[in-house]
Amino acid sequence: MGFARTCAVALVGVEGVVVEVQADLEPGVAAFTLVGLPDKSLSESRDRVRAAVVNSGGEWPQKKLTVGLSPASVPKGGSGFDLAVACAVLGAAERIDPRVLADIVMIGELGLDGRVRPVRGVLPAVLAAATAGYEQVVVPESAAAEAALVPGVSVLGVRSLRQLIAVLADEPVPEEDPDEAGRPDPLLAGLRMPGTGEATGMGTAHPDQEHDLADVVGQRSARTAVEVAAAGGHHLFLEGPPGAGKTMLAERLPAVLPRLCREESLEVTAVHSVAGLLPPGKPLIDVPPYCAPHHSATMQSLVGGGAGVARPGAVSLAHRGVLFLDETPEFGSRVLDALRQPLEAGHVVIARSAGVVRFPARFLMVLAANPCPCGRFSLRDALCDCSPSAVRRYQARLSGPLLDRVDLRVEVDPVSRAELAHRGPGGESTRTVADRVRAARERAAARLAGTPWRTNSEVPGRELRHRWHAAVGAMDEAERNLERGTLTARGLDRVLRVAWTVADLVGHDRPDATDVALALQLRTGVPRGVPMAIGALT
Repeated sequence: MGFARTCAVALVGVEGVVVEVQADLEPGVAAFTLVGLPDKSLSESRDRVRAAVVNSGGEWPQKKLTVGLSPASVPKGGSGFDLAVACAVLGAAERIDPRVLADIVMIGELGLDGRVRPVRGVLPAVLAAATAGYEQVVVPESAAAEAALVPGVSVLGVRSLRQLIAVLADEPVPEEDPDEAGRPDPLLAGLRMPGTGEATGMGTAHPDQEHDLADVVGQRSARTAVEVAAAGGHHLFLEGPPGAGKTMLAERLPAVLPRLCREESLEVTAVHSVAGLLPPGKPLIDVPPYCAPHHSATMQSLVGGGAGVARPGAVSLAHRGVLFLDETPEFGSRVLDALRQPLEAGHVVIARSAGVVRFPARFLMVLAANPCPCGRFSLRDALCDCSPSAVRRYQARLSGPLLDRVDLRVEVDPVSRAELAHRGPGGESTRTVADRVRAARERAAARLAGTPWRTNSEVPGRELRHRWHAAVGAMDEAERNLERGTLTARGLDRVLRVAWTVADLVGHDRPDATDVALALQLRTGVPRGVPMAIGALT
């Protein structure tokens, strides 16, 4: 009787559970039994592993073979267990010393010819292995750079099962024939899911792309709102007629945001790795992601879920970045209302019969909407074809509780002919605004040091009222709005958060009456007699 064990990782959302893969050989009729709550793709590993071992020059044991995945109560799926199953079988057959396999975590899919193919979720899987105390990990060669992001773990990248057998058996490692130059590498196909290309709006932003704030003509109020949103992580609602520049402003927001720190980069990379969105050759995402789903998106595609194992939705793909919902009233009302919980909590919890999955979802939301179905309701000289009831129904698609969670609401005016024909210096560039945003974030980080919060938008209202006070009398006008009913209690807290962000942008130690007035104007849209430009307040 032969027995061997090694380890793999089962992913539950973006969290991993180390699974012990055990192989047992007994005399009897040749059979291969896989137990331990596997799904369909994992059950099919029996045929993949057998063909891979034979085509790699190994001998398949002609005995009764049982492979167990422990703990058996955890659902397991995917093809990432192939490598561990193959090595456990070879260890039980004494082709590999079983003692060498015991403390190694193996992640990878096997082709029928023995090649090791990459799988999604390598980074969270290696993070789970490191947390469990494992120090050696074997992954596909194309995913080695992603696995190496985890400190304290020795990573071995292999291209074929033959190479791994040679390494574990202390034999000369065979060389694999390289692919022909110019041909696509078929092994990279496992890194992406179908339907996740650039055209889906699920990619990441690049600060060097040709999207500069200087290209936006006019729109002083909207530009100020974008800057404040980036500095404090505040949600933004842009309302205006078609062609006014709402989408242009949203597309330029990611480049204004600071680059992600190491911890944030690992969080974002882990989500995108599970979703199959990591671009080949770029294992670490260090810029804020930008996600712009179409208005026909379902609730599952927006907040996560789906049949079988729950997948991260758009709110998780936009974690630490920007979620842009263009033509927001065209989204389903149930879909929009599903955003309320992640907007407050910063994560999504999806309950299924097989278990509960938690995805991170701390994003900056930008909503864009026309004032009416035809888009000409707010124009002075244009004739709106919509009836008053149609306008009310259209605007009512955005529920009050959802809009109450949006800190900044700005009306985007149509661009005039004079503004388009102006040849003088335009507005400030992305680099200039990004420098102010970075300085404001540093001031906020210094003030919030030692707390679990990083930006002003995350600080609870109770802490703002009792720990970080505004200047004396600065909140009087905002409190009067609360008494009149034009602000809710949540709205008052959000005005104070925005006021702190404005103070950080202009360099004030604490918000004064001018900072609060600008925050009120950005929140309610009612003019307060303050300049709508951060540079004018410094």
